[in-house]
Amino acid sequence: MIEDRVELIRERLAALAPDSLVIEDESHLHAGHAGAQGGAGHYRVRIVAGCFKGLSPVARHRLVYDRLSDLMPHAIHALAIEAQSPAETTPEQSTAH
Repeated sequence: MIEDRVELIRERLAALAPDSLVIEDESHLHAGHAGAQGGAGHYRVRIVAGCFKGLSPVARHRLVYDRLSDLMPHAIHALAIEAQSPAETTPEQSTAH
């Protein structure tokens, strides 16, 4: 089920045409947390996409949240976002998938 959520997040964020996308399930770090009791997960998303060029961090986060909004708060309780444009990454970062 957790893998299904990660894949669902990946599918939704594909619309942003990412050069790199890493999704980490951090739910185990929040065991016992009120938001985790109903099965909602905690995720970290690291995404590099050309659509972020020239956008503020808040605007970048809004693009990500817009793609995932219907999953919150039931499937996703918490979401940490690191969003960069390709020009802001190092070669090592841009090859991660």
